[in-house]
Amino acid sequence: MEIVLHGAATDIPETDWKLLDHADDPFASRAFLGTAERVGASGTAMGWQAQHLALYEGDLLLGLLPLYLRTHSFGDFSRDWNWPSAWQRAGLDYYPKLVSGIPYTPSPGPRLLVRRGLEREAVATALIEAALEVTRQLGASSWQCLFVEEEDRARLAAAGLLMRRGVQFHWFNRGYRDFDDFLAGFTADKRKKLKRERRSVRESGLRLETRHGDEIDASLWHIIHRQYRDTFARYGNHPAFPVEFFIEAGALLARRLVVFIAFQEETPVASAICYRDARTLYGRHWGAAIDMPGLHFELCYYQGIEYCIRHGLQAFEPGAQGEHKLSRGFEPVPTWSAFWIAHPGMRRAVADFIVREDSAMQDYEAETATHLPFKATD
Repeated sequence: MEIVLHGAATDIPETDWKLLDHADDPFASRAFLGTAERVGASGTAMGWQAQHLALYEGDLLLGLLPLYLRTHSFGDFSRDWNWPSAWQRAGLDYYPKLVSGIPYTPSPGPRLLVRRGLEREAVATALIEAALEVTRQLGASSWQCLFVEEEDRARLAAAGLLMRRGVQFHWFNRGYRDFDDFLAGFTADKRKKLKRERRSVRESGLRLETRHGDEIDASLWHIIHRQYRDTFARYGNHPAFPVEFFIEAGALLARRLVVFIAFQEETPVASAICYRDARTLYGRHWGAAIDMPGLHFELCYYQGIEYCIRHGLQAFEPGAQGEHKLSRGFEPVPTWSAFWIAHPGMRRAVADFIVREDSAMQDYEAETATHLPFKATD
């Protein structure tokens, strides 16, 4: 097998990409990654230098590992904020590091992409070994495979990577007939509170619409993006994706991009940008031009839950953090990221830190589960 590093997702033909087993995950698609790289959201200036690792046998693509050389940690959600200073105190350079993840997208998903029909274990193992070799060759401090699926967790651990636990809050569809059926499992006080939130939005006179990527034109994207950009700015954050990304990605992803929009008469005043595959809805970006109680929860959570029920999706992942999601029926679940540290001494230090952190994360997951709104079951 031959290792080839591609400087852009679009260097790999769409015909090859479609043959990879990525479960139609929207973020592990050539459309998402290629568009982000092309319009600058993940270019070199933003610290995302594509080094996508491909394994070939002749001209046959066997497997692919999305891979970026990074000179800072903004937007990868690796939670390594204090690590660069630790490396510096040891007289070492933390950057560059290598990251297998999706720019600005902390969503668990496929990372070891194997051509369908091939023996997965052999190709996935070869991808891991190749990533370790590339890390050594490039002199990177580490390889971080972020937000991996459960299937690859044991495989990465067996290869010697340190497994680090996180916690997110996800919604699960337990065969609900409609939103009221979902609420029927809540305690009375929690159910009343949620209904009150929804009623305030319904009585405001706003019109809510669901549109997919192929139903949004450039002029509407400019309005949605302005709200997304300004909302980020109000909280002192950087809006990573330019409007060109959404225009192009919307056209390419089509029904896999979903936006819930609030209109005041004919004017869009708020929106929540999501993505989807055949099983899951992924909430990503919120923006608003007005301040209305309950509108954020309506567009970012309740509309998404209704969409999942209506379309038969099994889960809704609304993004990282947010304990306020608990009272709205989103449950704590563990996430996993894998770390290979090049320097033996720093590897030992990180391993010790992860062990101590893991105990706290398990306690946090258990504690937050006590705040769910559901009725007690026998």
